[in-house]
Amino acid sequence: MQLKELQTQPGHLIRRAQQIAVAIFIEECAAFDLTPVQYAAMVAIMENEGIDATRLSAQIAFDRSTLGNVLERLETRGLVERYPSPDDKRIKLLKLTAQGRSVTRRAEEGVRRTQERILAPLNAKDRRVLLALLAQLVELNNDASRVPQRLTA
Repeated sequence: MQLKELQTQPGHLIRRAQQIAVAIFIEECAAFDLTPVQYAAMVAIMENEGIDATRLSAQIAFDRSTLGNVLERLETRGLVERYPSPDDKRIKLLKLTAQGRSVTRRAEEGVRRTQERILAPLNAKDRRVLLALLAQLVELNNDASRVPQRLTA
């Protein structure tokens, strides 16, 4: 395969789109010093206070071992708190601190701007088509992921 052909392949284009999306997110949310994965984790924890890291991993479709590092950074910054489960002391449950809830809410506008900027080059119809096709592609290939998304985990 030649480079020109590689650059038209779905895997390459999805990787490039991911790079662009992360770069825009970092720029729009610079004031909060968050990554997209940190933000996703914080939103999921805020919606599911008391969730454990294994279920969180399934909900945001992120590798459990790497998620541990993400949670450690958030905890060090005082945004997330880990506490023992009353049923099983070996399991740590998660909740956002007051500061974590505040940062998550304040970052929402930057996240919205990120999504708008990603789609800005497309007209309204193409935006709808792209989002529908991406959602379909992700759903139909979910089980091929190293970490399939499981919203009810």
